[in-house]
Amino acid sequence: MRAFAELYDAIDRTTATQGKVAALVAYFESAPPADAALAVSFLIGRRPKRLVKSGNLRAWTAEAAGIPDWLFEESYAQAGDLAEAISLLVPESTDEPENSSLSFWVEERLLVLARMDPALQRESLLSVWHTLRGSSRFVFNKLITGSFRVGVSAGLVVRALSQVSGVNADAISHRLMGQWEPSGEWYARLMHPDTDDADWSRPYPFYLAYPMEQELVALGESHEWQVEWKWDGIRAQLVRRRGKTLLWSRGEELLDGRFPEVEQTAEFLPDGTVIDGELVAWRDGAPLPFSELQRRINRKTVGRKLLSDVPCAMIAYDLLEHGGVDLRASSLQARRDLLEEVVRALPAGCTLHLSPIIASPSWEAVHAARADSRIMRAEGLMLKRRASAYGVGRRVGDWWKWKVTPLTIDAVLVYAQAGHGRRAGLYSDYTFAVWDDDALVPFAKAYSGLTDVEIRAVDRYVRQNTLEKFGPVRTVTPGLVFELAFEGLQESSRHKSGIAVRFPRISRWRTDKLPADADSLETIRAMLRAVRGTA
Repeated sequence: MRAFAELYDAIDRTTATQGKVAALVAYFESAPPADAALAVSFLIGRRPKRLVKSGNLRAWTAEAAGIPDWLFEESYAQAGDLAEAISLLVPESTDEPENSSLSFWVEERLLVLARMDPALQRESLLSVWHTLRGSSRFVFNKLITGSFRVGVSAGLVVRALSQVSGVNADAISHRLMGQWEPSGEWYARLMHPDTDDADWSRPYPFYLAYPMEQELVALGESHEWQVEWKWDGIRAQLVRRRGKTLLWSRGEELLDGRFPEVEQTAEFLPDGTVIDGELVAWRDGAPLPFSELQRRINRKTVGRKLLSDVPCAMIAYDLLEHGGVDLRASSLQARRDLLEEVVRALPAGCTLHLSPIIASPSWEAVHAARADSRIMRAEGLMLKRRASAYGVGRRVGDWWKWKVTPLTIDAVLVYAQAGHGRRAGLYSDYTFAVWDDDALVPFAKAYSGLTDVEIRAVDRYVRQNTLEKFGPVRTVTPGLVFELAFEGLQESSRHKSGIAVRFPRISRWRTDKLPADADSLETIRAMLRAVRGTA
C-alpha cells in the first residue's frame, strides 16, 4: 500500500509528463504482479464504486476524531473532499503502519466492506484508520469514497506499461479494452510480448478527434476530407463475433439489453464485424434530443412503453473489422466503401444507418453545412482525412471535430455554493437567473469558465452580499452578470424556467453590464424557436 501511495504522491507532485511516466515505470518495474494489476485498474479509471454510505463515513469520522457533527461538516466544507477530511481529522496511530501489499488492502480490507453490515463496516474502518498513516490512509479513503483519481491519463499509463514490457503501446491499449478482472495472471498476459490479442468479446480502442483550431484552408484540399455530421449521442462499437452481439460504450461499458432494437439488427451482420458509430434516439429518419436518449441510458432493461416512446438507432461511422480481419490500418475511404456494402445489405427497417457524407466540393460548402447543424440536430461537423488509418486515442492531424458556435445569453448570479478539491473553501459553483417580467428565474448552473483570480473576486462578492443561507448554498444580492455559453436548449417541465440547456459554462464576466441588462426568458424562448426553425 505504501508503494502505491508513494506513486500517487509522485504523480501528484509534478505536472511534467516525463516525470509522471518515470514514476509509473519505476512502480511497474518493482511492484508484484497482483499489485501492479490493481494499480493499472485504478489509474485508468476503473475505481470501485462507493462501498460505504457517505452519511456513515461522516458520522464515524466525527466519532473517531472526537468532534461534534457540525464541526465535521464545517471541516469537510473547508477541505472540499471527504477522503481528505477523514485523513486530516482522524488521529494517526503512533505505531509503525503495516506495510502490506496493495492487493491485501484492496481485497482484504476494501472490497469486503460491500459484504458487511454497517456495524461491521464501522469496526473495520476504525481499525484501518488506526493502522494506516499519511498518504496510505488518504489513498485508501479515496478508494472507499469512490473518488480516486490522480493527474495521469490512461495514455500515460499505457506508455509506461509499453516501456516496461516492450510491447507496442497500441497493443497494450487493445488489451486494456473490454471486461477483465485485475489479477497477477491477467497482468502477466497484459505485459507478455506473445499474448494472443484475439479475445472475441473485446472492442478496439476508440479513435478520437481533436477540436478544430485552425482555418479550413490549412487542411489542404477539401476533396481529401470526408465530412459528416457530429451527432449528439453515445459513441459505441457494435461487435458481432461467434454468433453473438456485444455493444460497447466509449467508456468500455457493456450495454447488454439497453438497446435491443440495435442488437436485433446486428443479428443480420456477417460474423467477424465490428462497427464504430453513435447510439442516438431516433424517430422518422431524424435524431431526437439527447434528453430523450438519457431516458434509456441507465436502464438495464427497457420496457415496451419506453421502447415505443424513445426508439433508438445506431449511426455507423466506420468499419473496424470485416470477416474477422482488422481493417484499422486501411484507409478511411476503403473502410467506408466496405461499410456501405455491409449496411446496404441489411433488410429494410433495420436500426443501423450509414452516417451521411456531406458534399465538400469547397471549404465554402463545408462552412455552409456547419451553419445547418442545429437544424439537423447535430453538434457540428466531423472532418476525417480520407487516407487516414483508424488510430488509438486522440491524435492530432487526421480527425477533427468542428462544433457549432455556442449559443450565449447574459444571466445574473443568484446562488453560490463552495467548490471541491482545489476550489474547496471558495464559492465557485453558481446558479444563474434570467428575467421573467420583473422577476429573476433560475435558469442554469455553471462551474467552469472563470480564472482563479475571477473566482476569488466572485467569492468575495458572495461573502459580502449573502442574503440567506440554505445549508451549503448562499442566496446573493443580484449584482453580477455573466455571459453563459451552451450547446443547445429545449423545453423541460423539470426546470422552473421551462427550458433546459446542454453543457452550460461561463464564457465571460460582463463587468460592463448591470442585472437589468441581462436577458429575458422570452429572449431564450425565441432562441429555442430559431434553433427549431419555427421562429
